Amino acid sequence: MAYLIIIGGIFLGSIVFLFTYIASKKFEKYYIAPVITFLFFIAISLYGFIIVGGFDGLGYVLIAFGFLIAGVAGTLLLPGLSRLSKSKEFGKSDKLMLIVLPLIFFTVIGSAFYLDRNYWVIDEGENTYMGDSYYEISTISEGNKQVALTLGEAYAGKTIEVENINHRGSTDITINIVDGRSDDKTPYIWIGLYDINEPLTIRTTDGTIIE
Repeated sequence: MAYLIIIGGIFLGSIVFLFTYIASKKFEKYYIAPVITFLFFIAISLYGFIIVGGFDGLGYVLIAFGFLIAGVAGTLLLPGLSRLSKSKEFGKSDKLMLIVLPLIFFTVIGSAFYLDRNYWVIDEGENTYMGDSYYEISTISEGNKQVALTLGEAYAGKTIEVENINHRGSTDITINIVDGRSDDKTPYIWIGLYDINEPLTIRTTDGTIIE
């Protein structure tokens, strides 16, 4: 999994390098391309370490490492590339690349954010439990975590949907309570997580904290 993230970082870093290289062609300041790529490496690394932190932060660091690889490779290739650039003017292919590369870059990033899910639902359903709401944390396969949440009598006739899980700082799980099928049963859900940053907070979309 880690190597796929690094490959993704190399791909994005190569796009940044190539775009900056083409843009700098008019001024023949080709060194800007690796400089900008290395700045992306630093910025993404700091964001992963300081802002995000924890397991999620590691993913950003791996992406940043991909940018570093792209920057180093681009620096090594820069002398040869600069000798091939005979004209300062943008050709048709240059103009096309200056449009296409940003589109690819932001499409990949947008898709990654849209498709990324740092959790999975192991099981969910209804039972006849009519006590207080509670949750339990346990360790499952490969060191992953499971949060088993059971809602009490106040939520009879409802079901649980995971609205959002935020790992920035301490882990915060937001659930959405919707109408269920059986008024005499209460809902439960088991959520799988790669990691939990304590203290864990579980809340409903209306702000109610589940203890």
